[in-house]
Amino acid sequence: MSILTVEHVSKNFGALQAVDNVSFELNQGDIVGFLGKNGAGKTTLMRMITAFIAPCSGRIFIDGDDITKHSLTIRQKIGYLPETPPLYSNMTVLQYLKFAAEIKGVSAKKQTVQLAKVLEECQLAQVKHKTISTLSKGYKQRVGIAQAIIHEPKLLILDEPTSGLDPMQVQQVLALINNQKEQRTVLLSTHTLPEIEKIAQRILMIKSGQLIIDQSLQSLLKGTNQQASMNTVHENSAKDENNQAKKLSLEQIFFNHHQEPAPTSSQTPIQTPSQYVSNY
Repeated sequence: MSILTVEHVSKNFGALQAVDNVSFELNQGDIVGFLGKNGAGKTTLMRMITAFIAPCSGRIFIDGDDITKHSLTIRQKIGYLPETPPLYSNMTVLQYLKFAAEIKGVSAKKQTVQLAKVLEECQLAQVKHKTISTLSKGYKQRVGIAQAIIHEPKLLILDEPTSGLDPMQVQQVLALINNQKEQRTVLLSTHTLPEIEKIAQRILMIKSGQLIIDQSLQSLLKGTNQQASMNTVHENSAKDENNQAKKLSLEQIFFNHHQEPAPTSSQTPIQTPSQYVSNY
């Protein structure tokens, strides 16, 4: 079942084409890594999906609803954690999550149940009475995720959720994200590509506003490895026929798609002294 459908979406800001004719679908339970360099169009596309800005052309559907016609309904179906979590540092964790539940339309009858659920799921029970300003960045990220899921969204969008965390905090947040696949679809944007390899089933890669990869992680790595293996066998046919190429990482694949062509020099070649003599 399709939770998110993006059809031929484009967005420009004056002469800048930020997103160019992008189309894809996300199904229920997918964890999808959304990759691209800074300025590639990731944040612009995520803001269109969350109905913060409108596309110039194309259509976006969340669980069958068109965002241009049902933006308020759609926001109830989306959980969003921007790179900087929208936290109120003077509130306690519990106060903040109650506030988030209220503004996201969680009924008073369900609030107690939902608060207990996200506190347990995000491992925040032990700090629920602490002021947010006193928490570590790892706990603040968990609070950010908790506010994003407290209204039981069908689609969860996370922008750099592990930025600035230490290795232990990264593992905790990744485990929390991985657990979401049982309940909702996750679109995860990050520059830390090894993290994507651990939890994503599918990769979307955007470059200069255009979608250049839409493929399962397994087939993406397998396809690259097959090509590498063919090259290795060809070059070493006199050696072991079972020799396999080294496994390429997602990071290497990313670099391969973003390598800039070597500049061509239009300068006159430098002449050696002997060449000067021969010219006369």
